[in-house]
Amino acid sequence: MDLLIAGHERYPDSPYMFMSPKTGGMWSPESIARIHKKLLKAAGIDTGVRFHDFRHTFATLAMQSGVDAKTLASILGHYSAGFTLDTYTHVTHQMQQGAADKIGGFMEGVAVTTPEPEPPEPTRESGCRIIPFAQAM
Repeated sequence: MDLLIAGHERYPDSPYMFMSPKTGGMWSPESIARIHKKLLKAAGIDTGVRFHDFRHTFATLAMQSGVDAKTLASILGHYSAGFTLDTYTHVTHQMQQGAADKIGGFMEGVAVTTPEPEPPEPTRESGCRIIPFAQAM
């Protein structure tokens, strides 16, 4: 918080939360990419992981944790919950299968206690990768 306050005091008229220390304005895409690679390397994460992959990982984990699509759409800035569901369909299908298994177990009078499987990798078309939670922390 101290760094944010100091940055704001240095450039009080800037609308940005994280201002470039050189200009007080937006960071250049090249600067962000360079910092991102340094942070990945320091964290021991493959430097080929894109910044957007973290957003996809967050959304996937949020849906698997039970965050409803409308709330998640709002957090992600999507225009509709339908867009969010379309984007993360691989998660909802897995959740539906898990729910069906649980209901099936209930109907048979047997509790289903299978561990939740790891999320599947997104399709190649999306270009996104899911980062294992242990690596993202």
